[in-house]
Amino acid sequence: MALTYDQISAITEKKFVPKFVDNIFDSNPLLKRAKEKFYEKVDGGERIIVPLNYAQTTATGWYSGAETLSTTGSEEITAAEYTWKQLYANIIISGLDERKNSGDAQILNLVKQKTMIAEKTMADQLGTGLYSAGTNAKSIVGLGSIINTSSTVGGISQTSYSWWQGQLDSSTTTLSLSAMQSIFNLASIDNDTPSVCMTTRTIYNLYYALLQPQQRFMDKNSASAGFSSLMFNGIPVIVDSHCVAAGMYFLNEKYLHLFAHKDVDFAFEPFQKPVNQDVKMAKVLWMGALGSSNNRMHGRLSGITA
Repeated sequence: MALTYDQISAITEKKFVPKFVDNIFDSNPLLKRAKEKFYEKVDGGERIIVPLNYAQTTATGWYSGAETLSTTGSEEITAAEYTWKQLYANIIISGLDERKNSGDAQILNLVKQKTMIAEKTMADQLGTGLYSAGTNAKSIVGLGSIINTSSTVGGISQTSYSWWQGQLDSSTTTLSLSAMQSIFNLASIDNDTPSVCMTTRTIYNLYYALLQPQQRFMDKNSASAGFSSLMFNGIPVIVDSHCVAAGMYFLNEKYLHLFAHKDVDFAFEPFQKPVNQDVKMAKVLWMGALGSSNNRMHGRLSGITA
């Protein structure tokens, strides 16, 4: 007896979708690192609230003997509010393709191929969203907004509050070790430093050319995952095809958060047939947001051309 689409839905959800999700995260390096270091599932809520410590207490200081100590309160904590963003990919099988690929094995293979296409599409959308600068209001907030000096991120204006600005260098056009060191230092406080550098293939090659052969150390973890990487100040410099041209991103992953709703974390909706089309269609849905809890700990060179 031929497979029904209820059975195909069950097989897709059990066999194809878990691999679909793994392949999405493994498809580009920042998503892979997000899964390992800063992917957070949340229950829901109208918005995602991230508490921020933006000042020190004023009720502190050296004292002597029975001196009166200050009990004056001070504002030290606020919150960034990130709105939910939604992403989908359809798995569509036309009646024509279904009939041309008749037989259980052929149909399952067709479903597998269609699922792979949806997977690659969704991975590309997420990868691009991570670096976005707010030009698409429906997309997640990206690093182009977070590592900036004039964006509104999480409901807080970087123009009004300098402590919420990222470390942005848009004037340096020629890559140099001193320019990289400068932005790295700006995004560092004592031993709290960026943990990874993401960049384009072009800029990666420029960095490669700056190094002497004996300095070209590789990051084993990135290399084992199939991503090109060198080292700088003990952190990997990794090529990401989704990086914006001319950009080099120094990220402290301790302060990045890729949130996902626990019920819509690549959730699969079974195949259905519209009343006005000769197709069967399933959906994979994701709902989440990219957030930062300390923008000043991230740096970006945004104008590298040579």
